[in-house]
Amino acid sequence: MQKKIDKRDRAAQFRQRLARAMEERRVSQSALAREIGVDRSTVSQLLTLDGARLPNAHVVGSCASALGVSADWLLSLSDRPESAAELLASSLTMTEAPRALVDERIFEWHKEAAGYKIRYVPATLPDMLKTRAVLEWEYAPHLGRTADQAIGASEDRLTWMRRAQSDYEVAMPLFEIDSFANATGYYHGLDLQTRREQIDHLLALCEQLYPRMRIYLFDAKRLYSAPVTIFGPLLCVFYAGSHYMAFRDRDRIETFTRHFDTLVREADVTARDFPSHLKSLREKMR
Repeated sequence: MQKKIDKRDRAAQFRQRLARAMEERRVSQSALAREIGVDRSTVSQLLTLDGARLPNAHVVGSCASALGVSADWLLSLSDRPESAAELLASSLTMTEAPRALVDERIFEWHKEAAGYKIRYVPATLPDMLKTRAVLEWEYAPHLGRTADQAIGASEDRLTWMRRAQSDYEVAMPLFEIDSFANATGYYHGLDLQTRREQIDHLLALCEQLYPRMRIYLFDAKRLYSAPVTIFGPLLCVFYAGSHYMAFRDRDRIETFTRHFDTLVREADVTARDFPSHLKSLREKMR
């Protein structure tokens, strides 16, 4: 809720903020007057006139536009001088999501968030936890001759991510790991030996990396989540297929962090129980 400000104080703060914006942008009184279509004396009065009176909305808006700040900031209705368009541009970005294991953009985000907890709802099994055989089965048809080179280059990045000083919490739907074990849905056609080796690989990683890496399974009949990665308090990134949508504003990051925490809190299989669940699935694999 916006703090109430006395009219006289608001008027004084308007003068201070107008002068500050002019100084930072090196705009003179004469230049501002020409830009907003008033006499120079009018600008001088805006900067020096005492009392509780504020200029009309047209003048405030014109000053804000000319100086590249928000009218709300000039009027002490906001503590952010950026315009709404600038705030939106800085808080939300969209970048292409190429068909690759760990593209440059994702890797940069992981490096930026090194040391923070990273919360992750993957679209499939997490790439950083897959065996080379699964990666080749999944990506080779799309990468063609460059598949081996791309997988080799990505392995270095995946290794770095596993070794980074970040805690990883992964939340997946129960059906994802079950579909993998049974070669159904997305994993149709994946041979038994490759699946068994992947399960064994996951079990080994759980033993090596727990508790720094924790995997939870939730029931998608009760809960839903789009693929998302939350990089500590820095940003959250949604995977939309052809693009990533990245949010940096605090309120959205906190909202999606609470969403992720709900997935963890209501998980049907906890991180402690995940290895037992894997072993049970492996025993039933045919």
